[in-house]
Amino acid sequence: MAEIHIPTLAPEVLFHIGPIAVTNTMINATLALLILLALGIAISRKTKLRPGKLQNGAEYILELLLPYFDQVTGERKKTLRFLPIVGSVFFFILLSNWMGLLPGTGSISVGHSFLLRPANSDLNLTLAMALVAVVSSHIFGLLTVGVFAHVGKFIQFGGLLRSIKKGPIAIFTACIEFMVGLLEIISELSKVLSLSLRLFGNIFAGEVLISVITALAAAFIPTPFMLLEVLVGLIQASVFAMLTLVYLTVAVQEPHGTDH
Repeated sequence: MAEIHIPTLAPEVLFHIGPIAVTNTMINATLALLILLALGIAISRKTKLRPGKLQNGAEYILELLLPYFDQVTGERKKTLRFLPIVGSVFFFILLSNWMGLLPGTGSISVGHSFLLRPANSDLNLTLAMALVAVVSSHIFGLLTVGVFAHVGKFIQFGGLLRSIKKGPIAIFTACIEFMVGLLEIISELSKVLSLSLRLFGNIFAGEVLISVITALAAAFIPTPFMLLEVLVGLIQASVFAMLTLVYLTVAVQEPHGTDH
């Protein structure tokens, strides 16, 4: 029976580049980014009216994704506007999840640490992607509906000031609306936590499961679990991307009561 190595919550540091600690999850994430970059350059340089196999495959995948995105945004114009962010998030998460199942991941050692580890089993990475998703939604909201309209979705200072002249009932109502706005701000912060912890928890749990099953029986028993992780990787990439798309779509909508 092989020795069981249970992955730790924190990624292992392999070496340092100056003050920067390079971890095994950073290696996997960098490889995924390089693969996506190489594919993007190859597709863009070989774009033709009569597509080749690579361009044909990329267009086919895009045609599969766009209708699903349209169901969230409601129109193709918004879909194409958000596609660079949402598409990049989806393909990066999907590729980094599937790379974590490649032979050698979790088995090649450098000293007392593994060389490769699934990138999304690092909470730092999932937290960073969640911040990008939520902050991007607010940037799009500010650019689309304007600063005051977007901020007014959360805190309406004008309504609180105007209510002073309308009596105690109006003041009480404005105070309630102000508190609701504060709760909305808290909910925006909770989006970051929910996005990051959901992705991290699923990928890390899958890594632990695969490690234990492989150590107990390294021949055929782990295969069904690895196939399950392929599906889990696709589902988690889809959930993260679609939630990001929802946040972007909601952020660019006009506030209720706005005159068009």
